[in-house]
Amino acid sequence: MTPSEPLTSDDRSYVITFSCPDRTGIVASIAGFLTEAGGWITEAAYHTDPATGWFFTRQVVRADSIPYAVDELRQRFAGVAAGLSEQATWQVTDTGETKRVVLLVTTEGHCLHDLLGRATSGELPGRISAVIGNNPALRGVVEAHGLPFSHVPFPGPGVGGAARAAAFDELAAQVDAHDPHAIVLARFMQIVPPKLCAAWAGRAINIHHSFLPSFVGARPYHQAHARGVKLIGATCHYVTADLDAGPIIEQDVIRIDHGDTVHDMVRLGRDAEKLVLARGLRWHLEDRVLVQGNKTMVFA
Repeated sequence: MTPSEPLTSDDRSYVITFSCPDRTGIVASIAGFLTEAGGWITEAAYHTDPATGWFFTRQVVRADSIPYAVDELRQRFAGVAAGLSEQATWQVTDTGETKRVVLLVTTEGHCLHDLLGRATSGELPGRISAVIGNNPALRGVVEAHGLPFSHVPFPGPGVGGAARAAAFDELAAQVDAHDPHAIVLARFMQIVPPKLCAAWAGRAINIHHSFLPSFVGARPYHQAHARGVKLIGATCHYVTADLDAGPIIEQDVIRIDHGDTVHDMVRLGRDAEKLVLARGLRWHLEDRVLVQGNKTMVFA
């Protein structure tokens, strides 16, 4: 499933993201490098975090303005980055290379339906390579969109750790076969083990049906109803070994009142979940999210 409109030469860009300890001359060095190459900058964003003293930037350059291929651009930019800081982290991506997405699901299909619809209409800046479920309930909707669905059974509650570890090993093998740029837990109701969190760090994205850090874990709407909250929300975040505590990409809220039941809150919350996950995934695929520790800088 690919975007409906192919990129033209004018649309194709190279995206440079860069971070390092702040100092004078960073912007000048990067801009000078791109100017010397003939680079036509179409977007530029900068941020310095005063708490850590780190500098972050995202630069977008028209690909047809650079007189050499992206691999050579990476080689040349590596020298610029090294000259600015030994601690620098950076990447250069080509928007002409379609990014791959794998979706992980269980039985709730609202986020899956939304992402499939966006991919079909060309709104998702990537290709959904596969959908993997620990329950076969959503096979029909996935295959109706012409996508492969794989069922990896997971043991029920209380079953020993060896069976669960084997299921995650099979899941990891299937996911990794697609070499995805994003692994989306679209209401995948399993806790990812630390080993996989490390292997998928910076690529695994979860949607949590709560405005984190409030109401982590299962049944957050029930927790929120019991507390009589007036706002519910959703959080898109990267997956880490700390449950529901990874770097936050995007959040949103919906106002409720004392008359709303748990059922009402679930229904309303699903709207927030779909929008928050779609925005978070888009920003990730467009290289708009830079992570430092447990904090993100999102150049949306």
